[in-house]
Amino acid sequence: MTHLPKLRVGIIGTGIMGRGHAEVFAAHPDVELTAVSRRPLGDATVYADYLDLLDSGTVDAVSITTPDHLHADMMVAAAEAGVHILVEKPFTTTVADADRSVAAIRQAGVTAMCLFNHRWVPAYAQAKDQMELVGEPVVGYARKDDTIFVPTEMIGWADQTSCAWFLSSHDIDLITWLYDDHVTEVYATARYGKLRALGIETPDAMQIQARFSRGAVATFESAWIYPNTFPTMVDSYITVVGEDGVVQLDRQKENIQLATAKAYTYPRNMLQRNVHGIPAGAYRDAIHHFVDCARTGAEPLISVESSRHVTAVLAAAHESARTGSPVSL
Repeated sequence: MTHLPKLRVGIIGTGIMGRGHAEVFAAHPDVELTAVSRRPLGDATVYADYLDLLDSGTVDAVSITTPDHLHADMMVAAAEAGVHILVEKPFTTTVADADRSVAAIRQAGVTAMCLFNHRWVPAYAQAKDQMELVGEPVVGYARKDDTIFVPTEMIGWADQTSCAWFLSSHDIDLITWLYDDHVTEVYATARYGKLRALGIETPDAMQIQARFSRGAVATFESAWIYPNTFPTMVDSYITVVGEDGVVQLDRQKENIQLATAKAYTYPRNMLQRNVHGIPAGAYRDAIHHFVDCARTGAEPLISVESSRHVTAVLAAAHESARTGSPVSL
């Protein structure tokens, strides 16, 4: 049996998500974290610019964990350098950026995947397995709402994105996967107010109505103005109604409940957690899947074309919210 060499990985973007990726890669027995762009992480060599990192010859793959609107140039440069690509969601924030990224990736023949890690949450993966019992999809609803901590404190670039790009991208990927279908038309509304008053030019909330090619519909709700007293940073719920059944996924029910003198909370455990000091959970499993694909040449569970579709749905939704009219894809 041929032993595959370790995958040499670089991290482009060393904020919250970059540190999370680095932790998972560092614990993987078949990965060597060799390079980072801009700020130190562990023992990896630091490069002032991502282009210098790509030119260094020290990486076989990169994780791109920069703000949403910066992904495309980095993906194109990585593909042209023959480097495999793991990119945080959303894939890109314009269709033109998505198209040039997909073209560069396919032309270069590199492995690439957008980290829609919810597909590795056991409950969501189980729901996918049960869709045959639910039958032909009819209607779905997906809510993903954050506390106001996220746009005001956690990220410094909220005015460069929206709650829909940041949150509904996950749900659009999930519902299109569960439906095994694609969106053909959207109608969306956006509400501005609270964040704008705080000097952050981004919607407080968005709601997207989507019609799929076989006739099913779905609503995608996103908001990020929950009070910080809410017991979880994210409030997430999905339901899919089919002709023969219904499946519901309430993320709160996956969590333990913790009461202390300070607060009543549901500590996060579904996506990123440590078990006995070792990274575990859907986030880790999704990254490991990418490593396996990059090392073996297998096609990832999430294609770049499907991630491009998520971008197209969201771009159409923002256009609909701006114009007040439905938008066809």
